[in-house]
Amino acid sequence: MYEPIRAKSVHSTMAGTTSDFPHRSREEELDIQLAGHLAALLAVTDELRAQAPSTDLDSAAERLADQVARLRGGRTPARMAAAVREPRLASLHQRAHALAGRALVVAASRADTTAAILAAQRMDAHAEALEPRELASH
Repeated sequence: MYEPIRAKSVHSTMAGTTSDFPHRSREEELDIQLAGHLAALLAVTDELRAQAPSTDLDSAAERLADQVARLRGGRTPARMAAAVREPRLASLHQRAHALAGRALVVAASRADTTAAILAAQRMDAHAEALEPRELASH
């Protein structure tokens, strides 16, 4: 009715046995996830810098690049070439705010204070950029 199994299982099912495939620790998985979120935030930051240059965004981009490199073992992140597109700053700030929030959650779960502070600062900056400006009436 059923054909018997002829090959050894690829999964380790017995206690105390080691497998041949690599395993990552929870810490390594969180590092990979955090680096991904910060790299995505860096890409959006570079896009914002191309459309609305500012020293705050320049500084944030450098700090983000440093954190991504740290989490990736010194490998520098890929950076976006400055390509100016139609103005869509609000949607970029919204995307950056969401990415910074995701990075903050992962940084907090792995107790990475430096990355958590950076992510929180970026969330604040992008939230402030999204606030409607009140016009002073004189």
